[in-house]
Amino acid sequence: MKLLVDSGSTKADWIAIDENGKVLFTTQTLGLNPEVLDKEEIIARLDDKFDISHNKDKASHLFFYGAGCGTDRMKDFLTTVFKEYFSNAAVSVHEDTYAAVYATTPKDEQAIVCILGTGSNCSYFDGKILHQKVQSLGYIAMDDCSGNRFGRHLLRGYYFNKMPKEMAREFEEEYNVDADYIKHNLYKEPNPNAYLATFAKFLIKHKDAPFCKEIIKAEMKDFVENYIMQFENCHDVLVHFVGSIAFYLKDELEEVLEQYDIKVGNVLRRPIDGLIAYHILNK
Repeated sequence: MKLLVDSGSTKADWIAIDENGKVLFTTQTLGLNPEVLDKEEIIARLDDKFDISHNKDKASHLFFYGAGCGTDRMKDFLTTVFKEYFSNAAVSVHEDTYAAVYATTPKDEQAIVCILGTGSNCSYFDGKILHQKVQSLGYIAMDDCSGNRFGRHLLRGYYFNKMPKEMAREFEEEYNVDADYIKHNLYKEPNPNAYLATFAKFLIKHKDAPFCKEIIKAEMKDFVENYIMQFENCHDVLVHFVGSIAFYLKDELEEVLEQYDIKVGNVLRRPIDGLIAYHILNK
């Protein structure tokens, strides 16, 4: 049994397949980002799902693609945790961009592949190897045009009294905006980036309001200029996107990229289904 996992900071999609690619089960855990979680919390999230804990000894392979796995230190840490938990499995840990590449980009084709979800990322795929020009410093310093970045803008807009009053009242109805509650989630709970990203759906819901439209366009322009335009051939290859932010703001994304003469390719909400096809072809 092979386990295929696509993990962001908010959630992780799991699919178990047999040698012929038949799906044995699918499930979802909370995100398993090693940058923000320790070993005990990762194991607790695995144990919380019966399908995973009950079948952990049956797994022969684990292919994990995850946010926060962009450095060797984080890959090694997560590999060690998984080898201990899935004791009979060969474990392979990659950064989440590889899942996005395999799901969006035809074999041997060049492309720039971006992730816009809870966090953000951008890489160039030359048909064989992934290249990055920006080393992520995590959600506090980077993550342009991500869910957590949008959440930060909304909280600041609300607390600095920049959010339109009618929108602010609706914001209060949908979320607990008590300062102590917010600070507890930001500074005391695990995954503060995922907490910030929970506000992004409010921004998407009101994406046509001038207040939200300004935030969206400014963040998209920052992402293009800080990430995509690092690659000299960004005008010559397709730029693919994966993630809920890209998926639900596809029209806005295409409009902004057109201004930079950049061509949008595939836009997927999540890459897990494409991973099945990839691993069947490359078993």
